[in-house]
Amino acid sequence: MASIQNKIDFAVIFTVDAANPNGDPLNGNRPRTTINGFGEVSDVCIKRKIRNRLQDIGEKIFVQSQDRADDGAKSLRERATPLLDKFKGEKDNFATAACKEWFDVRAFGQLFALSEKGKGKGKGKKKEEESNEEGSDAVSIGIRGPVSIRPAFSVSPINITSVQITKSVNSETEERKGSDTMGMKYRIDHGVYVLFGSISPQLAKKTGFSDSDAEILKKTLCTLFENDSSSARPDGSMDIVQVYWWNHNCPSGQYSSAKVHSSLQVVSKIDNPRCVEDYNIILTDLEKLTPEIY
Repeated sequence: MASIQNKIDFAVIFTVDAANPNGDPLNGNRPRTTINGFGEVSDVCIKRKIRNRLQDIGEKIFVQSQDRADDGAKSLRERATPLLDKFKGEKDNFATAACKEWFDVRAFGQLFALSEKGKGKGKGKKKEEESNEEGSDAVSIGIRGPVSIRPAFSVSPINITSVQITKSVNSETEERKGSDTMGMKYRIDHGVYVLFGSISPQLAKKTGFSDSDAEILKKTLCTLFENDSSSARPDGSMDIVQVYWWNHNCPSGQYSSAKVHSSLQVVSKIDNPRCVEDYNIILTDLEKLTPEIY
């Protein structure tokens, strides 16, 4: 199937209510924030959710969560081994086959940096020479993907609520509960976030990312938070408000991604917005480039 011919830009507006959209492991799993207090959801987190949704609809995914693995592979090397064995020493053929096999590889790209079987990552010139020997199992293949996604940021600074929790039972058999049974949970009471992304036809030609793949990605963005619930993100606490999809009429795009993305503005009407109705969504018209809205 032919790759996409023209550039695509997209944007997603979503809400967070009484949930933690993306915890920061270096900060006690508190919701991520910028230095100015705006909420942040990393691009890695968003891509993880996209991969999970793609799995839900039956697409083959290379970078799978361990608890969602659907092919029995216990590692990335194990998942890649059949293709590695088939195209041993043929990097270009392996890259082409990997893009054809896995949706996320042809969409986001992938760095196949795998050490030799049974060995850790070595250091120094000797290890480098060994890995370059004929018949070595070490692999280093980079694939650039056409789909780029920026981190999502909240429209207004967020308020983080801290909740202290305690255990109701012991983890181990003891006569009484220990004194270290308290913990913390964090949530955002309310926030509206916006994420932006684009699809490059030049890179799509290299990975084979097609128009049908773009349609699948669009539908995935519209249902991004389905089957994504957890104790930190209960069902219904995160919701897609709108998805904007700009189809340019040429490979390089009628406008730069920066100009397209800045044409969409979400502005709060009041000082302390509490729901999505407290915001104005402003879309500036761009000549001969009108987005599809979902």
